Amino acid sequence: MEWIEVSIETENQGVDVIAQVFYEVGVQGVVVQDPSDISAFMENAAWEQADDSLLDKTGEEVTVKGYLPNDAFFHDKIQYIKERISWLLSHDFGLKLGTGRMTLTSVHEEDWANSWKKYFKPMKIGQRIVVKPTWEEYQPQGNEVILELDPGMAFGTGTHQTTILCIKALERLVEPHYRILDIGCGTGILAISSLLLGAQHAVAVDIDPDAVRIARENAMQNGVLSRIDIVQGNLLDNVKGKYDLIVANIIADTIIELGALVKDFLNDNGFFVASGIILDRLNDVMEAFKEQNYSNVEYQILDEWAAVVVKNA
Repeated sequence: MEWIEVSIETENQGVDVIAQVFYEVGVQGVVVQDPSDISAFMENAAWEQADDSLLDKTGEEVTVKGYLPNDAFFHDKIQYIKERISWLLSHDFGLKLGTGRMTLTSVHEEDWANSWKKYFKPMKIGQRIVVKPTWEEYQPQGNEVILELDPGMAFGTGTHQTTILCIKALERLVEPHYRILDIGCGTGILAISSLLLGAQHAVAVDIDPDAVRIARENAMQNGVLSRIDIVQGNLLDNVKGKYDLIVANIIADTIIELGALVKDFLNDNGFFVASGIILDRLNDVMEAFKEQNYSNVEYQILDEWAAVVVKNA
């Protein structure tokens, strides 16, 4: 079957929004080509493994790619995508969405099945965690911890600023006896990272059944399946028990909502790590947490994103 690669230019803040448009027309997974990720990989010791076609692309906008079958429904789906992108660009959501320029490229089925993989290379996220695709080779150095990951159709390869901020916080906070809760787990990268860093047990929850399946596969790939429970549910609906650290990489409004709810699931002096916050909403989140009587409210910034860490007093 012939497939059409649909590429849309955006900026980093617009990645999740553009990806959602693809999902609305039935695309099962997207590729995010971010020049900053490529630059970071080139600085890595294994940079010479990078695909030559990627090395000239640093400095360009972020590109989100989806794949559609060239069938009777193709033109209707493309028209829908065009109209949705145009509508998004015409409204002010406080996000930088870029140009929204679209290009179409014909690809064969075998190319479609593997083309996204060339954009996903081993990458050191924090001081210790190295996210490595299951099909790539990488030799750990020093005290590095290798996290084997196959993102499949779920969100979370570790290269987004919000995920990086979370992993850096986990490296600093996780203790051997900790029970971890990962809300909106995607590929399971944060829960699995916690376990690889020495946490005792983790619960990972996501509303998407594909994410639940992929997170379970990734947990098995990393040898931590016996120490993690992966649950399908919306936020805290199907969650029980108390935790020493709760992490949520979602969006500002949901984080503000969760701030009042997670207290019932946090042990005394437990931490809530919240990311997915654009800088324009950082003050809103900080004020909400202060009103909810959290202590030690602090934040970290990477590019135009922030993560907030608070303690349950």
